Amino acid sequence: MPTRTLTRILFIFCIVLMNIGCDQASKKIVRNKIADNATISVIKDHLTLTRVENSGAFLSLGNELKGAMRNMLLNGLPMLALILGLGYILYKKNLSPVILLGICFIIGGGFGNLYDRLTYGSVTDFLHIRLFGLQTGVFNMADVSIMTGSFLVAIASLLPQKPKAADADTAVETI
Repeated sequence: MPTRTLTRILFIFCIVLMNIGCDQASKKIVRNKIADNATISVIKDHLTLTRVENSGAFLSLGNELKGAMRNMLLNGLPMLALILGLGYILYKKNLSPVILLGICFIIGGGFGNLYDRLTYGSVTDFLHIRLFGLQTGVFNMADVSIMTGSFLVAIASLLPQKPKAADADTAVETI
């Protein structure tokens, strides 16, 4: 295996695992130090830590599902999407570095929340922000990874792409 390919694969797994690790470390601290539904003010009322166990998905969607449907929609489908996403970035070698980084963040965050759901039956959320009359739902570091990754992918997708040297030569020859 060429060194460049191995370096790329190591980069992908390091970024994914760092996202999972930061998420799981923060959730472990919260589970050990903050009681259920307890709230701690960090920066006045602008940033609070509020431990909530979310048995659904984003904003508790699917919280009321039962049995096989719940297992398929909250565990099976996300697992399949994460594995396919990981396969995609390992296979697709011409992704821009920013898009690759963004997808790694999304996959890492997704695996962090999926691990919670499979291990604990719920996802530990704990961050709440209130600024200028706006506020978030309660979220966690995996959600931050997913949103950061989505932002990176969106921004990189909107920016014009520079043609690679080989592409530029081909474009000149066809004109």
